[in-house]
Amino acid sequence: MIIDAHNHPDWRHHDLNAFLKDMNQCRIDKTWLLSWESPQDEYDPHAIPVITDPGPRGPIPFARCLSYAERCPERFILGFSPDPRRPEAIDQLQAMMDIYGVRICGEFKFRLMFDNPDAIRLFRFCGERGLPVTIHLDYELQRPSKYPRPSYWYGGSHESLERALELCPDTVILAHAPGFWARISNDDRYLQESYPKGKVIPEGKVVQMLRKYPNLYGDLSGGSGHNALARDPEFGREFVLEFQDRLLYGRDLFDNRHQEVLQVMDLPDDVLEKVFSGNALRLVPDKG
Repeated sequence: MIIDAHNHPDWRHHDLNAFLKDMNQCRIDKTWLLSWESPQDEYDPHAIPVITDPGPRGPIPFARCLSYAERCPERFILGFSPDPRRPEAIDQLQAMMDIYGVRICGEFKFRLMFDNPDAIRLFRFCGERGLPVTIHLDYELQRPSKYPRPSYWYGGSHESLERALELCPDTVILAHAPGFWARISNDDRYLQESYPKGKVIPEGKVVQMLRKYPNLYGDLSGGSGHNALARDPEFGREFVLEFQDRLLYGRDLFDNRHQEVLQVMDLPDDVLEKVFSGNALRLVPDKG
């Protein structure tokens, strides 16, 4: 069984039919379908070409996720993250769980620190209800464009994520995105590059945190997760072996690159099973 633990509806020019065709081609049984709701001034307008008609609730409103799940319930597992700064956030998430069966809080992608008191309150609620939280971490990188912002950051830093992990020990947090994975290497290139290449310097911040915080998991999706494994194949294999119980296969894309990089590592079958579906099923058991 293969579970894509990170993808979005109507994303990168894929409607439902194209999405299902791609899942079948890549032998994916189920997908965690995540929303991305945020204020309009918090997401990079350069992302608009890969978003289908962003609405007032943000780039990927939950209604789009629900539309997929209602039409093809056997293939999709619903995720939703409210903006924790909204006073109705937790009540809204509870309603989504009760009415629509939401089972993941995600994608949590906002311009606020992970240890913001409102974020901590939401994370603790998720821990109490058994919902894993998929978070997006990006540092502010200086880019040529200066309008409307020189760069877009989400979550703050690994240090703010550490504080959230300490304050919410009962909450499983699935970390994702360029800012998170760039610090798999023990250097400062994460401040200049989203996808650093070349050999990984041992004992990077990601490795340190995974060893220290049992409630931290790695979401391997996106170009960033793929790059973290592929840039130094020898290191990548040892990394997967060490953290085999807390890594989840995901895509955030529509191709097979993540499966390919894992399959050429010559990993034991039981390790591949955990990464491809076992760890996801442990966090969100299959209801059939």
